[in-house]
Amino acid sequence: MQSGISASQELVSRFNELLSDPGLFGLLVTISDEALAPLATLRRASSSSDFADDLGQLAPHLGADAPLYALLRRHAAAPHLVAVTYVPDAAKVRQKMLFAATRLALVRELGSEHFRETLFATAPDELTPDGFARHDRHAALAAPLTDEERDLAAVKRAEAEAGAGTAVREIHLSKTMNMPVATDALVALSELGRGDGSGLVMLKINHDTEVVELVADDSTPASIAELVGVISATEPRFTFFRYRAAPPHGGEARDVVLFFYTCPPSAATKGIKFRMIYPLMKRAVLQVATGEAGVAVEKKFEVEDPAEITEQSVLEDLFPEAETKTQFRRPKRPGR
Repeated sequence: MQSGISASQELVSRFNELLSDPGLFGLLVTISDEALAPLATLRRASSSSDFADDLGQLAPHLGADAPLYALLRRHAAAPHLVAVTYVPDAAKVRQKMLFAATRLALVRELGSEHFRETLFATAPDELTPDGFARHDRHAALAAPLTDEERDLAAVKRAEAEAGAGTAVREIHLSKTMNMPVATDALVALSELGRGDGSGLVMLKINHDTEVVELVADDSTPASIAELVGVISATEPRFTFFRYRAAPPHGGEARDVVLFFYTCPPSAATKGIKFRMIYPLMKRAVLQVATGEAGVAVEKKFEVEDPAEITEQSVLEDLFPEAETKTQFRRPKRPGR
C-alpha cells in the first residue's frame, strides 16, 4: 500500500541540516497538504549529552492522538539515524493508515543509507530510554533470521515452479522497507512485542495488492492444539503465538513467542504467484516483527499443513533432551 505522498523541498532542506550539524538531535515530520513536511527540529541538550539525555526533548511532542515521524540521531558512527513512526492507538483511523502507508516513502526519499534502523511505536513509553533499551534487548535476543542461502533457494524453487519465461516482480529481501504492512498488523505485532494483546497475531498477504494484512480473529488459544484449530487449513499464514512452555522433563515454565509459517498443499489451486509470494516475504515479515515491533521470536517452524504442528514437536524443539555420552571401555582380553 503506497500513499503517493512525497517529501517537500523544505523537508529535504531541513533533513540536510540534520545530517550536517552534529548539534542537532532530531527532526520531527508530519503530513500536511498531501506532502511530508518538517514539524520541528530538536537540538542536543548539550555538547556532552547522549541519546538517553536528548530523548527528553521528544516527549512533549508525543500527543495522545497525533501521529508523527521522528528522525533521531542515535549512533556515533554512520549511519547515524533511527526513523521512528509514532502512531498512537487513539489516532483517527485515516491518519493511522496514511502514516503507516507513507513511512516507507519517507525513508526512501530521504535516503535509506542514512538510517541504521526503523521502529514503529504506538505509545510514548516506547520512545523513552527504557523503551529503547527494551527494543535493544529484543533485537539482541532474537535468533538469527533465515539464512540467505535458504531464502535464495526458496526463490529459485518458486521461479522453477512458475516455468521458464514467466516474469517475476523483483523483491529485495534485504530491505524491510520494500514490503508494505497494514497499520493494524503493525499495531498487533507491537502489542505482542510489549507482552500485551491476545498473544496471537496471524498475518496473510493480499495477493492483489501484495500488502501484509492482519487476519481478524478474536481467538485466545492457550495450547498448541487450540492454536492449530484457528490456523487456516486452506491458505498460507504467518502466525506469531505467545506460548506458556513447560519443560517435559521438569523445570519452570516460561512464556515464549513462536513463529509458524504454514502453506497447505491446497493453496496451490490459487495460482503460482500466490504460492511464490509467501516464501519471498517470510524473511521480511520476520524483520518487521523483530526489528520494528520488538517481538523476540524464540523458535521458528515451517510446515505445510497446520495439523503437522503438535505440542510434542514444539516442546522437543524448545527443550531438546541432553544427549548422554557413555564412557568408552576397552574390551577385555580373551581368557580374562
